[in-house]
Amino acid sequence: MSGIKVVTIGGGSSYTPELVEGLIKRYGELPVQELWLVDIPEGEEKLNIVGALAKRMVEKAGVPMKIHLTLDRRQALRDADFVTTQFRVGLLDARAKDESIPLKYGVIGQETNGPGGLFKALRTIPVMLEIATDMEEFCPDAWLINFTNPAGMVTEALLRCSPLEKVVGLCNVPIGMQMGIAKMLQVEADRIHIDFAGLNHMVFGLNVYLDGENITEKLIQQFLSGEKSGVTMENIVDLGWEPAFIEGLKILPCPYHRYYYQTDRILDEEMEAAKTKGTRAQVVQKLEADLFELYKDPDLAVKPPQLEKRGGAYYSDAACRLIHSIYNDKGDIQPVNTKNNGAIQGIPADSAVEVNCVITKDGPKPITVGELPVPVQGLVQQIKSFERVTVEAAVTGDYNTALVAMTINPLVPSDKVAKQLLDEMLEAHQAYLPQFFEKVDV
Repeated sequence: MSGIKVVTIGGGSSYTPELVEGLIKRYGELPVQELWLVDIPEGEEKLNIVGALAKRMVEKAGVPMKIHLTLDRRQALRDADFVTTQFRVGLLDARAKDESIPLKYGVIGQETNGPGGLFKALRTIPVMLEIATDMEEFCPDAWLINFTNPAGMVTEALLRCSPLEKVVGLCNVPIGMQMGIAKMLQVEADRIHIDFAGLNHMVFGLNVYLDGENITEKLIQQFLSGEKSGVTMENIVDLGWEPAFIEGLKILPCPYHRYYYQTDRILDEEMEAAKTKGTRAQVVQKLEADLFELYKDPDLAVKPPQLEKRGGAYYSDAACRLIHSIYNDKGDIQPVNTKNNGAIQGIPADSAVEVNCVITKDGPKPITVGELPVPVQGLVQQIKSFERVTVEAAVTGDYNTALVAMTINPLVPSDKVAKQLLDEMLEAHQAYLPQFFEKVDV
């Protein structure tokens, strides 16, 4: 097998050690010869710290993988086989604004849902389309594996507005749910299979299997037997669920559904947290500072366990699993974000959905679901409308389109509040939204 070249944009991320670990442990079947870690000048210090740790990890493992560090994206992309993206436009300071400004209007502030998700997409999509253009020039046959949030909207934009066809979006929520259920049942994770369908951060577990036996009903009862579900994320408080609601729903929600089904309680939690320990962005800034202090240790040559507290556990390992399956034409089943092509009825064929796929050398082949259950179908379609309008706003820089996107999001109570939020957040993020300010004086 010839050596593989992987390029990671946002290589200075605190998640990168997990990516390196995943590539190392799969080296026998996934011979990555070059790993290029790319970042921007503002991230150079972190890039150097993470890069040094990556080199120590590779040396300790004894695999012939060369680590390259660069601020030159175009140089890095030349002849790449796989490109992974894990960056944040505006860094954590922008996330802090996404989370804090909505709270002033009594609206949830979160980086992928509601107003925060809208603005993260508006900042991110133009940059991602520039990367796609560079890939078309320097590595047109490469696969783009995106787990930059909001992953669903970013993947949607790439599928509909870029020249690339080899695009897959990835999220750690499905694998986190699988791991959580396995832990709850005290079994190995590979014995659990879940039929996933929906959108990114809006995905449902339609059926759950243990060793091939459908245990969905039994699991729901166990799911509700305790105050806490055990299936959540580090960045989402586990409030438990109203038992009768989950019994009536008959399928498993993902942790992010709390923003839509428990809006008032989540908002109260966020308001209280903002007063006491700060928004999630402020918490993450402290976590990242601690992580990078660990990464600086010249004796550290493995991924530290503290990384799981960052909130994105399994992200990078899921990316390595996906790359491994594409490269080796595994034909295994993984939940990814890909073009719908009729897999879920009621969602446009060219839109991104998060659904189980058979992973081949030609990419993911969605497993047909048909119609989603009636109780969840409407919410999924509403969020898809929000996503499509958001992509249009990000690409065109049209103020009115952005206002429509803000208003139709179910977490925003009215057009008046939507306009107030839009205006304040446009001003706060002006440096990262040239497409709006070149055309409209807001």
